[in-house]
Amino acid sequence: MEYSISNHSLQLVLSDIGAELQSIEKDGREYLWNGDPQYWPERSPILFPYVGRFTEGKYRLGGREYEMEIHGFAKKYPYRVAEQKEDSITFELRDHTETYQIYPYHFILQVTYRLQDNTIAITYRVFNASPDTMYFGIGGHPGFRVPLEEGLTFSDYYLEFSGTSCPERIGHTPACFLSGINQPFPLEDNRILRLYHKMFDEDAIVFRNMADEVTLKSEKGMRRVTVSYPNMPYLGLWHAPKTEAPYLCIEPWTSLPSRQNIVEEFRYKSDLIRLAPEKQYRNTWNITIC
Repeated sequence: MEYSISNHSLQLVLSDIGAELQSIEKDGREYLWNGDPQYWPERSPILFPYVGRFTEGKYRLGGREYEMEIHGFAKKYPYRVAEQKEDSITFELRDHTETYQIYPYHFILQVTYRLQDNTIAITYRVFNASPDTMYFGIGGHPGFRVPLEEGLTFSDYYLEFSGTSCPERIGHTPACFLSGINQPFPLEDNRILRLYHKMFDEDAIVFRNMADEVTLKSEKGMRRVTVSYPNMPYLGLWHAPKTEAPYLCIEPWTSLPSRQNIVEEFRYKSDLIRLAPEKQYRNTWNITIC
């Protein structure tokens, strides 16, 4: 089922499946990727309780092995609407038999979308209803149309970070696992990354130590998208590899994929969030449309 919220500036459409954004409109213009399966059938999935791939699709916890698909399971299940107002909506997912078989925790995941002028504030809340410490990663994966305006091309666009940045690129193997080899990634004027399709021929580019806000824009156009992620230490950039896909994913993450050829022990993976029993985690990031 789909739901709509709006204010004087923005109109959103959202699905109860995965609590996923389906549309972002401003002044009659669509900004969100349309899910064309030729390139990528999703639009803005929520990544939980893991970001990225597991070696062999498996992880270890409490002396057992569990299997989990890339980016976790939160994107595939229906959510209930916990609250809806004209300019906000909160979706809720609770553990059930299927989730417990692959992730042995009792939890509540809430995702709130709230409109504030030209900004979409996206808040994740995770409550640990288990008697043990809960380990998880979480993140966003929104795709934005590029170009944003007619008459422009993908390579007319660039990303501009909000402040001087000297990011480090997280090293990945060809199979998209951590390689352990990270390298500086110089930006033009320490702020700008110009886009071209071949930059994604080896899959995603993942940064750390970057500014906590970035804007997708063009010197030839007026429309832009700003993503801010003050409490997300990693940023993924991606479109379907070895294509001329007309979109860009700007992905704020709290954690990283597994290492190559290592079935990870969940509780020892240092980048995961650790949430004590009966405690709540909260994180908000924003999309601003101009």
